[in-house]
Amino acid sequence: MIKTFNFLLVTMFGLGKIKFMPGTFGSLATTIFLFYLFHQLNISSNIILIGWIIIFIYSFYAVSTHIRGSKNKDPREIIIDEFLGQSIPIYLYEISHGTTKKVDEAIIYYVLFFVLFRYFDILKPFPVSFIDKNFKNSFGVIMDDICAGLYVVLTLVSFMIVKSYVL
Repeated sequence: MIKTFNFLLVTMFGLGKIKFMPGTFGSLATTIFLFYLFHQLNISSNIILIGWIIIFIYSFYAVSTHIRGSKNKDPREIIIDEFLGQSIPIYLYEISHGTTKKVDEAIIYYVLFFVLFRYFDILKPFPVSFIDKNFKNSFGVIMDDICAGLYVVLTLVSFMIVKSYVL
């Protein structure tokens, strides 16, 4: 039972078994899911944060049990890391300044977050590449995507700072 639950979690309910670009589909599903939670169901950001923290902590165990005994320590079907990393810029956007976001504005930002996250997840700039290459365990699987999500935030904050000086 726990093995099945862990499989469903790390593959985002089997989405990771898609043969073609499972990480991209995981990121896209995360983007759509969070948009729905924030903008259609109006779920409290505190509840979403608590859920994210629980998934983040449990994912280390779930991933480690999923890869135990396998030679491939970062199989393509594990996409819970995409969920965790993709969630960071979206969550921070949603709680920023406590303002209400218009749906059309949110869609533009969500698309931007999706594209930037996939870019950083695929490109793997330092320290993402360091973590990816040197930690062949659940820590490496999860934390390289956490770093990619933080790169998205850093990129957008840098852009806003430059924009404030230029305009």
